Amino acid sequence: MPRPFKKSKFKQRKRTRTKATVQKKDPLMVDGQRPRPMFVDYKNVELLKKLTSRQGKILSRRKSGCSAVSQHAVATAIKRARFMALLPYVTD
Repeated sequence: MPRPFKKSKFKQRKRTRTKATVQKKDPLMVDGQRPRPMFVDYKNVELLKKLTSRQGKILSRRKSGCSAVSQHAVATAIKRARFMALLPYVTD
């Protein structure tokens, strides 16, 4: 009489396909070119609101799609706008 098949200790997982990542467009690019010198106007509140979360936090580069240089300029502009009371530090 043959022995029954022995089950392995580890369960096999089904492989999931990785999703194709879509390259996000830098919101500060003008006609596909980065403005030189990189400057973000702190008085442009509509643009800065798009780059902050609902809680008022600065969005990460991964979520906003900014390059490193433009992200640095955005962070500086948001901090200046907060200091001038154009943007809130925290929302309720």
